[in-house]
Amino acid sequence: MSSVKKGKGMIKKVVVIFLFLFIFSGMAFAKELPDFTELAERQGPSVVNISVTQMVQGNGNPFGGMQDDEQFNELFRRFGLPVPGGPRGQAPQQEFKSQSLGSGFIISADGYILTNAHVINAADEVIVKLSDRREFKAKIIGSDRRTDVALLKIDASGLPKVAIGDPNQLKVGEWVAAIGSPFGLENTMTAGIVSAKGRALPQENFVPFIQTDVAINPGNSGGPLFNLKGEVVGINSQIYSRSGGFMGLSFAIPIDVAMDISSQIKAGGKISRGWLGVSIQEITKDLAESFGMKNTNGALVAGVEKGGPAERSGLIPGDVILRFDNKPINASSDLPRAVGGVKPGKVANVEVLRKGSIKTLPVTVGEAPNDKDEVSSPSKGAAKPEANRIGLTLNELTPQQKKKLNGRNGLLVIDSQGASATAGIRRGDIVLGINNAEVSNVEQFAKTLATISSGKTVAVLVLRGESTLYVPIKVTDTK
Repeated sequence: MSSVKKGKGMIKKVVVIFLFLFIFSGMAFAKELPDFTELAERQGPSVVNISVTQMVQGNGNPFGGMQDDEQFNELFRRFGLPVPGGPRGQAPQQEFKSQSLGSGFIISADGYILTNAHVINAADEVIVKLSDRREFKAKIIGSDRRTDVALLKIDASGLPKVAIGDPNQLKVGEWVAAIGSPFGLENTMTAGIVSAKGRALPQENFVPFIQTDVAINPGNSGGPLFNLKGEVVGINSQIYSRSGGFMGLSFAIPIDVAMDISSQIKAGGKISRGWLGVSIQEITKDLAESFGMKNTNGALVAGVEKGGPAERSGLIPGDVILRFDNKPINASSDLPRAVGGVKPGKVANVEVLRKGSIKTLPVTVGEAPNDKDEVSSPSKGAAKPEANRIGLTLNELTPQQKKKLNGRNGLLVIDSQGASATAGIRRGDIVLGINNAEVSNVEQFAKTLATISSGKTVAVLVLRGESTLYVPIKVTDTK
């Protein structure tokens, strides 16, 4: 009996010890979890809600901006009503107000605010609402499409401003938090960790994005990403999503990139970036083998623009750029960022692999064309152009632009969406032809496009800089 009692006593002791260890480890784990309450209280007032109004062409739907919402249209179908803009109730095209929401944050007490360029793009009016419910009409000081940064100004003083952090000190796995207005719900905080740094996204190679798993949804764009010190380390800009909502992949613009752009905007409105004048491509294993390379590091020069900085320095197609201005080029996406970060006029050393030998060439960096120089807007009072079947919004060239093309005809891309954007056509490109036929005006392009059946692929000849390329685009009607 005594041995049984001793056994039971031993079991009790083991259970007590186990419970003690379980509770202790739970408490220790809980202590490691961050507390965001102080950050929310301290930094919340510096985050603003941005409401954008623009006049757009529509079909007279009184619920402006919702005519393409399938759930909204389904509501009408369920009650046997004609769908606004649908075949049973086609309303005449007219101009109406469209509103969208975004976020931003105050960077100076006298009213300067940072947000995303895409938040205020084509805005006719921008209203900024502070956390204390005060509202101000904002002035757009300037924006930069390539980095998706915009600077606003409101007429106010003594405002709470954010503290600026150093995104270079961020570590993968570090806790971060976002404050913004998802779906218009003001001052909403979400948290997560840094998933990766220096991410390059398609058509966004000027920004080394911070990837996080912080929940970001429509309305969060332009809002700040904070570290645990309460410092802004990024601007929430994009998400990867197949549904339109958050799927665990969010991307933020590093704050040092954004502050540099905002300083240039504030100083004079012109964004100055380095320019090399080359077209590049990724190095595959097969290409590396053909070049006698041990790895796939570097950027392969596929083409050199005539008269550009690269040609003047002696760079030729087939060179593999390994380092630029003492910065290693591990992937082709590293080169645009490295070149763009150098001030025009500076002499930078370029290390290249050419026919098995390493060479170092000094290059005087040029200045990249500014979007404002490349893209013109329709004159005031003129009808706003609409996107065509493949998502291109086109303008006819001005006499000055035609002169640059030596008298050739073409159409200026002032916006690219949907299939065209996916295919790689960018704002500022010039469309020279479609399916081997030259184009001289928007109407002609639309007529040619109308002859292409849905599901077929059309070849669009595009001029970008000094280079021309055919871009295949699949025609898909969504209307």
